[in-house]
Amino acid sequence: MVSAYGALALMLVGCNGGTIVLTQQMEARRLVSSLHVDFAKANEAAHRAVMADTDEASVAAAHEAEQAATLALQHLSQLQPVLQSLGYGDEIKILDGFKGRFAEYRTLDAEILPLAVESTNLKAQRLSFNAGQEAADSFVAALARATTGVQGAADRAQLAWVAKVAILEIQVSQARHIAEADDAAMTRIEAKMAASNAAAHDAVTRLRSRLPGAAPAWAAVTTALDQFIDINRQIVELSRRNSNVRSLALTLGRKRVVVAAAEDQLHALEEALATHAFTATR
Repeated sequence: MVSAYGALALMLVGCNGGTIVLTQQMEARRLVSSLHVDFAKANEAAHRAVMADTDEASVAAAHEAEQAATLALQHLSQLQPVLQSLGYGDEIKILDGFKGRFAEYRTLDAEILPLAVESTNLKAQRLSFNAGQEAADSFVAALARATTGVQGAADRAQLAWVAKVAILEIQVSQARHIAEADDAAMTRIEAKMAASNAAAHDAVTRLRSRLPGAAPAWAAVTTALDQFIDINRQIVELSRRNSNVRSLALTLGRKRVVVAAAEDQLHALEEALATHAFTATR
């Protein structure tokens, strides 16, 4: 027969044990909620890093993504032992599935975020629109000065037109190259650029041979053309790196699938924990 003191002791033990379980249940739900929020923040910030139109915005967003992912990892490591202490086998299996997706997510971001921050396609585009356009304008202006007031056959005007069109063709090809994701297609565009470059130089050389006596003016034409071609080389090198195109392709491809699967597992884990009701010991 249990004494009154023993009965009271058993009741206290039961109450304390129930309180511990309740506390663990609440902690598990809190950790899953925090994990879900941080995972969503990391994914959203990583997406902003990829879509940013300035280097500063991309760097800031990538930093936010890394911070949120680190917090998510901390909550993940804290949640595992809580579920184990509760003996929630089904929830642990769901969490293990999420851990696999989260590990893949972090592997993808380790590739995506540096590419996004590098932002070579945007840099190539800015170079094309700014310094590249200025160099093209300088060439056209220098060519006009070198041929101003020249009385001559139509073939000279034709050669000047060929040189200007060749530069324009290169500028058009720059835009296509920057947006292109396929290496073989970029190689074909570069071959067309090289042909246009050769046409421009050939036209300038032939014009210069037919219009002697204006060495300073033609030196300016040659210098402007060489500057434009050098800037085009830089644009091609940046575009070839394709960091914006590659980061976007990864984000919209495999990462999108991984994120969707991870989100489903987090929702399933939240729902599973919500089914556990604690009944206080009387």
